[in-house]
Amino acid sequence: MLEDHLISAAHLSRDDIEAVLDRAESVDSAGRAGHGSHDGHVLALCFFEPSTRTKMSFESAMKRLGGETIDMGSVESSSVKKGESLADTVRVIEGYADAMVLRHPSEGSAKLASEFVDVPLVNAGDGAGQHPSQTLLDLYTIRENAGLDGITVGIMGDLKYGRTVHSLAHALTNFDVRQHFISPESLRLPRNVRYDLHEAGAQVREHTGLEEVLPELDVLYVTRIQRERFPEEREYRAVAGEYRIDNGTLSDAHPDLTVMHPLPRVDEIAPEVDETARARYFEQAHNGVPVRMALLDILLGGDR
Repeated sequence: MLEDHLISAAHLSRDDIEAVLDRAESVDSAGRAGHGSHDGHVLALCFFEPSTRTKMSFESAMKRLGGETIDMGSVESSSVKKGESLADTVRVIEGYADAMVLRHPSEGSAKLASEFVDVPLVNAGDGAGQHPSQTLLDLYTIRENAGLDGITVGIMGDLKYGRTVHSLAHALTNFDVRQHFISPESLRLPRNVRYDLHEAGAQVREHTGLEEVLPELDVLYVTRIQRERFPEEREYRAVAGEYRIDNGTLSDAHPDLTVMHPLPRVDEIAPEVDETARARYFEQAHNGVPVRMALLDILLGGDR
């Protein structure tokens, strides 16, 4: 079963993943309200970077489980602005909560923070590192629409800085999944991620264009070119808008192709795609609630 913290998708086994997804499916089928098994539990939301979906879905999940949330607020309104270290911040907040969700701009920050607290800590994104709870809802969405074995998945866009990509690619190695990675040369998977995927037994197939691999895909996972991750504006402008899909782009795709996106999007998926049966990215975002309900239930001892 899951360890006390959830820091990286690379630490998840197939059994771990299926335990969360099965529980999420049970929550979803029973209706998401009225799961009051965690009355009295408090979840601390510690977001050092902006968030809409992750933060609100964790808050919704905890409240639907019968618990409450407390919010650190913005960096500008917290003691971080005064120079407080991350270690001191999480050690203080640990005394107020039964579990914590942390988003931070520095890669490795969640692992560091977990070494200073005893309550369960969930990594909600550490720079260009990992985002494992997003991966669990991505896997849930894939399982609901295409299954998780014997499928081909294409992951397209910002593969260098995309933490959702790094997490998902690692987790998919637990299943019989063929993975294709489509990106500009400058935004390829980082070398360390490619190495880890090879070590896990994955065959990493990289492409600069979608056309050659599109007809093979059961799932197309599109990501945003993340302007905020680029060290220089000129590097961002060199690739911005280069990878965009619309209904014309998808004309050669399998009729049952599932199109996903972790959101927010800018212009990489045309709004016309939203109206097709292939579009699953809003469903994907909504799946954050049952999946995070299941995850929190397990981490807070709901299965013990």
